[in-house]
Amino acid sequence: MSTLDVPGAQLYYETRGSGPLMLMIPGANGDADAFGAVADHLAAHHTVVTYDRRGFSRSRLDGPQDYDRRLETDADDARRLSEHLSDEPATVFGSSSGGLVALELLARHPSTVHTLVPYEPPAVKLLPDGQNWVDFFTELYDLYRRSGIQPALERFREEAFAEPDRQAMAALRAKDPKKGKYLLANATYWFEHELRQYPAVELDVDVLTSHADRVVLAAGRESHGYPAHDATVALGLRIGLDVIEMPGGHLGHVTHPGRFADALVSALRLGGHGPKA
Repeated sequence: MSTLDVPGAQLYYETRGSGPLMLMIPGANGDADAFGAVADHLAAHHTVVTYDRRGFSRSRLDGPQDYDRRLETDADDARRLSEHLSDEPATVFGSSSGGLVALELLARHPSTVHTLVPYEPPAVKLLPDGQNWVDFFTELYDLYRRSGIQPALERFREEAFAEPDRQAMAALRAKDPKKGKYLLANATYWFEHELRQYPAVELDVDVLTSHADRVVLAAGRESHGYPAHDATVALGLRIGLDVIEMPGGHLGHVTHPGRFADALVSALRLGGHGPKA
């Protein structure tokens, strides 16, 4: 467990395993622990780095923040962390909002990235009904401001996730009360600075297409028909890539960590991106 000073924040991170660097960027809760179990499996093949994104859990803010450029700042944090830990480009896995950070990292700092695995990045503006989803996230924010976090989170889960993911979220809340000191602060930070802003991002499709040979798009086989999955498919169509289906749904790395890790390692090897067996 270590920290890295970056402009305006201290990033908390953990490393495990050995081999080429794999940086894992968490999604909406911003917490490294979302990858704990899958990282333990991946550590047989990689030096796996998990971290709390700035403003979440143990990565505290200690200076001015430019919230109009927060996605760019998140990507720069990932770059700084990767370069701090290795002189070589990293394999970068980003889940959900973390997938958007990973795509921004590739677009802005391609020399940092050996292979990029965006897992269900919710770039909903790529969808035919994308503006409806952007409006939905604005409505969620308004509900949060009127009625509090819990009603807004419940509506978010009901509308945006398949039933297996909703069950997994309920189970995680039930069995992990010790993290209560982070849950409220993380959810508040996400509602204020990410819920509306990140899904509405305009990806630089031309730049991503130019680096498509380094991208492995992935989505959960149980989350067909939901926005993050379908946005991943839409991105694949735009940049000329098929989407690899992984065990579970949006939270497959949490609900099926061993199978998910095996599928990820296999996908990287088949594409010529992973460490040799």
